[in-house]
Amino acid sequence: MQRYFLNQPFNEQRQVAISGDDYKHIVKVMRMTPGQEILTVYDGVASVAVIDSISEDFVIVSEQKQLDKDHELPISVTIACGLPKGDKLDLITQKSTELGMSRLIPFAASRSIVKWDAKKGDKRIERLQKIAKEAAEQCHRNQVPEILSVQSVKQLIMYTDSFDIKLFADEEDAKSEVPHKIADRLKNVYHGQSIVVVFGPEGGLAREEAALLQDAGFLPVSLGPRILRTETAPLYVLSAMSYEFE
Repeated sequence: MQRYFLNQPFNEQRQVAISGDDYKHIVKVMRMTPGQEILTVYDGVASVAVIDSISEDFVIVSEQKQLDKDHELPISVTIACGLPKGDKLDLITQKSTELGMSRLIPFAASRSIVKWDAKKGDKRIERLQKIAKEAAEQCHRNQVPEILSVQSVKQLIMYTDSFDIKLFADEEDAKSEVPHKIADRLKNVYHGQSIVVVFGPEGGLAREEAALLQDAGFLPVSLGPRILRTETAPLYVLSAMSYEFE
């Protein structure tokens, strides 16, 4: 059953109007008709709804029953990525959403080759938010991850100050005689906690950035003996968390 995230709750008559891109998807792509059922999600609550009517601008649906099943990770995971080249941020957004990410924070790392265009930045964030929404619908999540605007390393540190667990992927730690394995770091994480993991761009984090993070309470973590691409590393960590907690 197709899933759609609502912009507003059901009214007193247990009805809601769906418009915009979701309207087009229901009518033009899925070619659905009155009487057919869809899944809706508002504020983390999923419901089965039936299509009452279709007009030129919106679809009216009625809530039939709420669903109790939750598809979210039992921990809140924020992924912070140094700006990568090309469309890698699109891939990270899509696949990390499928794997349970709660929030994505792109940041301008010193080794980021891409320079963020402030004039086009809002449009890019909107695009990433749309990718996250579509991925969340596809994998039947109850929440759409939040995509934040690009930040500096110092802004990232300030934003995540109150998180329960703070980690950063560190190639130098992986090369050390006693690396801090991801499995060992996750032993100190418990259900309901918030965790942020920082990943560098191509070329990794500069040592100055690693030092800033450590001074702010971030712990280095090794992702194994192989050097992972910047778009692979977040997926590796999220997969490890899914294995550990689900």
